[in-house]
Amino acid sequence: METTLPFEVNIPEVVAEVRAAFERYEVALTTNQVDVLDELFLDGPHTVRYGATENLVGVDEIRAFRQGRSPKNLMRVLQRTVITTYGCDYAVANTEFTRAGEPRVGRQSHAWVRFEQGWRIVAAHVSWMEMK
Repeated sequence: METTLPFEVNIPEVVAEVRAAFERYEVALTTNQVDVLDELFLDGPHTVRYGATENLVGVDEIRAFRQGRSPKNLMRVLQRTVITTYGCDYAVANTEFTRAGEPRVGRQSHAWVRFEQGWRIVAAHVSWMEMK
């Protein structure tokens, strides 16, 4: 059974916009540009970031976490990144990552929404997967 969607999936120019925002986020994350990270998360009480060791609800908790995080060992290698857009204003980005000296594979997901000020993360999740 074929489903008819009320929006187009993966409009090339929208995917390119989200990929650029995602890549900007990655550079900011790995170089500890806290101001850019703060900018890219929607400034609001409903923004969520569930991390590997923390559950943060609201941008104030997210910012406090970023301010207190160690800037060491932030570099990582991304793999299997998938960005999917739904219409012109909503996207999800999922990726796996590895870090030097870390035997586990990390996973990250973002929900992105386009606002007047640009693409913003409204929900994020980071977790580690034990390797067998």
